[in-house]
This record gives sequence, C-alpha cells and structure tokens, in this order.
Amino acid sequence: MLHGKVTNEKDVEGIHILNTTSRFNAITNEYGNFSINVNKQDTLVFSSVNYFPKKVLITEEIYEKGILTIALTELVRELDAVVLGPNLSGNIVTDVQNIKTQKELNFDDVGISGFKGEPEEKIVPVVMAFFPTNMNLEAIYKYATGYYRKLKLKRKWDEQNSSAAHIINFYTPRFFKDAYAIPENRLYDFILFCIETSSVQEDFRNQNFNGVLEAFKTKSEIYVSRLPEIKE
Repeated sequence: MLHGKVTNEKDVEGIHILNTTSRFNAITNEYGNFSINVNKQDTLVFSSVNYFPKKVLITEEIYEKGILTIALTELVRELDAVVLGPNLSGNIVTDVQNIKTQKELNFDDVGISGFKGEPEEKIVPVVMAFFPTNMNLEAIYKYATGYYRKLKLKRKWDEQNSSAAHIINFYTPRFFKDAYAIPENRLYDFILFCIETSSVQEDFRNQNFNGVLEAFKTKSEIYVSRLPEIKE
C-alpha cells in the first residue's frame, strides 16, 4: 500500500489518482492525503480539472519507502490577445456586425462546451400535445402508436450501451476477471446488469470511481453466484 500527499498550494481535495497498470484508483481527501495499492513499475496518473495530468512511475525506491509526496502544475487558462480594429462607432450591434474573422468561430474557440452533432427529435410532452388551444396532431399520433415510447426506450438502450463500452474500455476485461471473476464472454452482460440495478452509470459519468468500484464488488457477488443459472 502506497501512502501519499498532494502538496499543491490550493485545491488538494478531490484529485483523482489512477493506477494505469492495475486500474485501481483513489481520491485525495481534504488535506491532500491518499492511499492506493501499487506494485513496482506501476504507473500512477494524477488528474484534476485545475491541474495538468502527471504520471509517476513507481520505482523500487518509492515502493520500498511506501510514501510519495507530489505537487501538480496548475492549469492556467488564458484567452488569446484581442485586437480591436479601427473605426469603432460605439454602437455594439453595428460594430459586432462589422467585425471580420479569418474563420468561423465555434464552441472550442471561445472555451465553452457545446453540442456539434445532429439534433435529436424532440419528444413533445403529452400535456402540450393535447393542449386545447394548440393541439399537435402529429404528437398525438406518435403517442397513440407508441412511437414516442419506443423512441425513449431506444435512447435509453443506446445510452446504456455507450456507457457499458466506455466502462469496459476504461477498466479493461482483465481487471474484471482478476478482481471480480467475471468471464470475458459475460462482461458486457455484467456491466448492463450493474447499470440497470445501481448508480454505476451516473457515478462513472461524474467520476465517482469509489462508488463505481463499490457497486462492482456488490453486484459481482450476485452475478457470479447466478452464472450457472445463466449458462443453463
């Protein structure tokens, strides 16, 4: 077991530590302290929203001492220089329209997140579909034929399948076999079982990896005990 401390000047709590060799992980407490299982030559990755990721190789010296102190480099977000053109009128609307750019701006250029794919079909709320003053005949038809119900189910399954693929890719089949005795040919089914019966999907999305691992431990005991029944 390796014990360590992150010694940043600020934001020492909630820094994620991942052992990329074994896929075990830990999170620093409010004082920057953490503990994680390691072996010699394992690689730890320290990551946080406000800091550059940092890799640390567990050398024989670090392994023997069992203690690691580390400081991360703060990630400073700066905007590119802004150059104001001449002939500004003082009218914001007119000046903005007259600004010429070399390329079309997108979400990445201004440092914010945004949707870039094809928009999904909007499911009209049932109350709005039957609203007396604005009855939506197309929406009523889609409710009556079960189209919206099937669309909701499809989106739910698509999201679960995508989450399962990301989880397997993140932890690797070898991890599930060694840690929880989940056969590789049953792994996808096991992940979907966890998603349906726990908060694994949400915890993984929110990087609550301790919650994810706790769910894997609890659900694997149930799932492995049922494997003979599943095979039959």
